[in-house]
This record gives sequence, structure tokens and C-alpha cells, in this order.
Amino acid sequence: MDQAVVAADAAKSPWGPVAPAPPACSLADVMSEQLAKQLEDENIAFPTLTHPGSDLLLSDESSETTSDLMLAKMLQMQFDREFDDQLRREEKRFNGDSKVSISFENYRMVHPYEDSDSSEDEVDWQDTRHDPYRAVKPQTTPRKGFTGKGKNITTKHDEVTCGRKNTARMDNFAPEVHVGDGLGMDLKLSNQVFNSLKQHCYSEQKRSARLHDKKEHSTAEQAVDPRTRLLMYKMVNAGVLENINGCISTGKESVVFHADGGSLEEQPVPDEVVLKVYKTTLNEFKNRDRYIKDDYRFIDRFSKLNPRKVIRLWAEKEMHNLTRMKKAEIPCPEVVLLKKHILVMSFIGKDHIPAPKLKDIVLGSEDMKNAFYQVLHVMQQMYQECNLVHADLSEYNMLWHEGKVWLIDVGQSVEPTHPHALEFLYRDCRNVSTFFQRRGVSEAMSACELFNTVSGLNIPVGEEEEAEFLSEIVALEKRNEDHVQRRGKKTFPVSCEDGDPGEPDADD
Repeated sequence: MDQAVVAADAAKSPWGPVAPAPPACSLADVMSEQLAKQLEDENIAFPTLTHPGSDLLLSDESSETTSDLMLAKMLQMQFDREFDDQLRREEKRFNGDSKVSISFENYRMVHPYEDSDSSEDEVDWQDTRHDPYRAVKPQTTPRKGFTGKGKNITTKHDEVTCGRKNTARMDNFAPEVHVGDGLGMDLKLSNQVFNSLKQHCYSEQKRSARLHDKKEHSTAEQAVDPRTRLLMYKMVNAGVLENINGCISTGKESVVFHADGGSLEEQPVPDEVVLKVYKTTLNEFKNRDRYIKDDYRFIDRFSKLNPRKVIRLWAEKEMHNLTRMKKAEIPCPEVVLLKKHILVMSFIGKDHIPAPKLKDIVLGSEDMKNAFYQVLHVMQQMYQECNLVHADLSEYNMLWHEGKVWLIDVGQSVEPTHPHALEFLYRDCRNVSTFFQRRGVSEAMSACELFNTVSGLNIPVGEEEEAEFLSEIVALEKRNEDHVQRRGKKTFPVSCEDGDPGEPDADD
């Protein structure tokens, strides 16, 4: 009964008819030599491959180049192999015999299927991404703040752990800071040393940025920084200047360029003009503020904190002084335009050739005598009519043009109410007297006589008593300064036909 049911279920199997089982094979048949020979004959019928890639690499050329993709891969593999060889040579040349070496491993192009000529026993670790000698970066401390248990517990404040972490943090320094291979040497930096290095790197970065900013925004030897160039280009584009020809003079405070004049709506522009560009660095003229901060015309606007504002104030001061001198018909350049720290003036000279300085020109005795009296008259005009003291008058700041002496560089000129005006005037008189006496002008006065003639004061002059004369000048300045602070007027008299100097001009 049971056998009949099983037979019926087998006939109704959804998988179809079941194949009969193979006949059983005894162990003796399996171990027989005849069966072993039969299996060997079957294996010979199927040839084996000696190498997985031999069919690809050792087949004929036609089968290799049938696929463009396969050809590209082969060319790329060859290129990468040559690139890796080149990297090895560069690495070996760079390292040399140094104990601390670098590796170009991250830049190699190693393919996993690249055929290697080395045997299986030789392992070139440089061809792999796993460098057994690479320094292992210290592991981060878990959030709980310690690792280990019991006596083996290690906190995040452990000296060795902190030292290795500080060494690893040096990789975050700026690229220009060479930190070396500290991890490879198992270097351990204390917190104090690491903080000092970090602060030094930060200071160096700030210093580099400051030097770069100073280089870009300061006026150098030729006074043409990017801002100055932009102002000069704007003048040319606006038609004030036709073109700028080049530098004709350099000094401690400015650089002078020659240019061809254009046109302005308010006033005509001369055919030849000069651009006096004031240097925006005070390194070469550090006592420049001495002439501004005590000048009562600019005392409320002077700020020593901003050099550019001081330079603009200096340019404005020279413009006002030139305007006063031009009204008194003193031979000097005529102001055309002031734009920040660039002062455009008329050119003293002809055909792009500037007038020579008085120290460079060779004049006859009559012309030199005439030049001395012109300088004396100009100094009296400046002091009595223009209410100014040149404060830097010498043969370097006087030009000889068309038989006349022309004064330039009056940016440092001050009023007689300046606390050091008389000292400046005496220095000018000494420079003028010394120059003309050396040139053989017998009519040239001494410095003390010239000072009394220009200022109208009657300070007694003794033989070779210049120190006493200077002490009298300093005493007069002191009384004048105290009186000016109380009443705003001078105490010492000024002998001139027109009386005391008037108030500053409206343009000041």
C-alpha cells in the first residue's frame, strides 16, 4: 500500500519525470588503473592555459589591435610604466644619501594587472599603495578622553601622545614652512614648542602680507605705485595731459616727471608741464612733519597716524605757497592742478630740457653778482610780502632760466609765526651766503648780516660769535611763540615799507 502511494506521487511530480539514478560504482572500480587512464585521456582533449594573460599578450598583432579600447589600455599602461620609472629616478636623485627622504608614491600610476619582471619572492613596496615604512599618524583620542583600562589607561594629556599629535599638526602649517618628516622620525613636540612654532608661522605670514601690501601701496624710488599710475592715466584720459615723457628729477621727498600739457576748462595749460609726485613713504624724509604740525594754517588737519594724508597735506601746502609767491610776482612755477599727492606745475625750461640748478651753472662775475641781488630781493619778498620763509633755500633749489633766479621746492616753507621760522631763515641765509662767497661774489653778505637785512631785525652781530647770534634767535622765537599763543600776533618788529605782513590769502 505504501509503495503504491509513493509510486503514484512520483508519477505526479511537478518537476517532470525523474531520471533514473546511475548505477552504483564500487570502490574497486574507482581505484582501477583503467578508469584513471580514461580520465587522463579526457584531460588531454582540453588544453590548459599556462598564464591568464598569455592569450591576450602573446597572441598575434592582428588580434591585439582589433579593439580600440584594448589598444588604448595597452598604450596607457606603457605610458604609466615609463612615468613611474621617471618618478623613481627623480626620487632617488632628490633624496641622495640623506637620512630623511621623501616619496613620490602618491603620484605613481600602478595598475593591478601590470606585468612585473620581479619574482614572486621580491616585493617592491614602492610600487604599491601600502608603504610599510610610512609613519602611522597618531590615533585620535575617543570622546571619553582616555584609552585602555586599569594601569594601562592613557589620557589625552599623555606626553608622548600629545607630542606625536603636535608633530602631525605641523602638516597644517603654511606651504612655505618646511616642517620635514617629523612623523617618520617619531618626533614628539611639547605643547610649548608647538605653540611657539605656530605663533612664529603666523607672524611670518602677517609680515609677508604686510611687506607685499607696502610694496603695492607705497611710492618707491620712482614714485609710481598702482594708485599713482591710475591718477596719471586719468589725467591723460581727461585731456589735462597729452602724454607723460619721463622722469627728469628725483629728490628726498618727490619725483618730477615731464609731460606735454593738454587743456582745462577753467584755465589754460602750458605746453610743457611737470608732475611732482610726492613719495608716500616717509623713510627718506622723516622730519617732514616738523614743517606741518607747527604751521598754524594746517595744525588742525595734521595727523601723524596716516602717512598718505600727511603727503596730501604736504602737496596742498606747496600749492598754497606757490600761489602766494606767484601773486607777489616771484619767479616760481605756476600751479596748474592738484590731484591728491600729484601737483601739476608749469615747466621751467625749454624743449624738454629743464633749467639748470644754480650749483651746476657757470656764470660770469656780473651774472653771479646779479644772481645774488636777485636772491636777496626774492628772500625779502617772501618774508615781507608773502609772509613766508623758504626753510630749505640753497643752490639746489634755485634754477637759472632766462637770466633770472627761479625758486622751487617750497613745500616746507612756513610762516614767520612758526616756532622755528627764524632758525629756518638763518639756515637759508647761511646757505646763500656760503654759496655766493665761494663763487667769488665780494658783495655777498655774511649769514648774520643777510638775516638782519631780510627779516628787518637788528640783532647785534659780533665777530665770529655765531653761537650768541643763534641764542638771540632762539630767545626771539620763544617770546614770539608765547605771544602768539596769547594774542596771535608777533612781538618782534618787521621793518618793511608796507608794514606788517597781512593775513593769509584767501586761497589758504
